[in-house]
Amino acid sequence: MKRTSVIRNSCAFSAIAAVIVWSCNTATNAREQAPVPAAPAAVLLHVDTTAIPDDKYGEAVRYGRALMLNTAYYIGPDGTSGKYLGNRMNCTNCHQDAGTKPFSFNLMLSHENYPQYRAREGQVLTLAERVNNCVTRPHNGRPLPLNSKEMVAFLAYFRWINSFVPKTQPHKGSKNLPVTFPDIAASPVRGEALYQQHCARCHGNSGEGQLRPDNITYTYPPLWGKYGYQPGSSMHRIIKQAQWLKANMPYDKATWNRPFLSDAEAMDIAAFVNDDSRHPRPDIKNYDYPHPAEKAIDYDKGPYADTFPATQHKYGPYLPITDYYEKRGMKASY
Repeated sequence: MKRTSVIRNSCAFSAIAAVIVWSCNTATNAREQAPVPAAPAAVLLHVDTTAIPDDKYGEAVRYGRALMLNTAYYIGPDGTSGKYLGNRMNCTNCHQDAGTKPFSFNLMLSHENYPQYRAREGQVLTLAERVNNCVTRPHNGRPLPLNSKEMVAFLAYFRWINSFVPKTQPHKGSKNLPVTFPDIAASPVRGEALYQQHCARCHGNSGEGQLRPDNITYTYPPLWGKYGYQPGSSMHRIIKQAQWLKANMPYDKATWNRPFLSDAEAMDIAAFVNDDSRHPRPDIKNYDYPHPAEKAIDYDKGPYADTFPATQHKYGPYLPITDYYEKRGMKASY
C-alpha cells in the first residue's frame, strides 16, 4: 500500500509539474509572439493664438509673439522699446511663423530643453542666454537685460507655445530636415547660378534684401553684407543652412514634405551665400567652440579634432569627415 501510494503521489506530482512547465512555456511563447507596439506617429502641431490667456501672463505672451514677428520695430536700430539690434531683421526670418513652423528652426521645445549644454560656448546656457545669442549673432546687436520686459516676454511666449507640445508623442519638425551629403564639395560657383535662378528675385542680386518702404524692417532679409547675419551664426554654416533651405525655400514653391531644391542644390546655394571671399559680413566677436572635438564639422574656423583643412570643413565633402569621427568612436555634430 505504501509503495502504491508513493507511485500515485509521484504520478500526481509529475502531472502537476508537466502542467506548470507547459503553462510557463505557453506564457513565454505568448510573450515572444506578441506584436511589439508601434512607436507613436509624429503629429503636426497647430498653435491656436486665440487661446492666449486674457490676463497679465497673456499680455507677456502676446508681446513675446509680437517681438518674434516684428523684432526690428520694437528693439531694432530705431526700436520703440529699445535699440538692441544691429540690423533690421526679425526673429521670424529664420524661426518662421514666430517659431512654430515645422523644420524652420522650430522653437516649440525650447522652454523644456533649456538650460542646455552648448558646444559653441562650451558651457550650459539658460534660455535667456540663448535668446541673447540670437540678438548678438544673427542680429549683430547687444544683449537684452535679463530682467527686461522684452526678455520676460520672449520667455513667456516660449513657455506658452510649449504647452501645445504633447508629452507622450513626438511632433513633426522639431529638428531640421536632414540632408544627404553628396560625394563632392558644395560649390559657390554652382550656387551662384542657382541663387540667381531661385533667390535673387526676393533677396536681390547682391544679397541686400528688400527693405520695406517704412525703413523699419525687410520684406525679404539681407543674406550678406553689413546688415546680414554675423559669422558664427547657424545660418553661416553650410549644412545648417542647407537643411533650412530644403524645407523652406523658395518660399512660394517649397514645403517641408515637398522640397523644391535637391539636397545638393541647397548645399550649393548655402555655399554661395556664405562665400566670405565675395560676401563680407559684420566682424565676428570670437571664434567659439573651446573644445575642438565638439566643434560642428561645417564650422570653418579651426582648430579641429581631425586632419581635414578648414576649406573642407566649410564646403565639404563631409562624408570623409563623418567617417573619420565614426571610426574613432566620436560623434560628428552639425
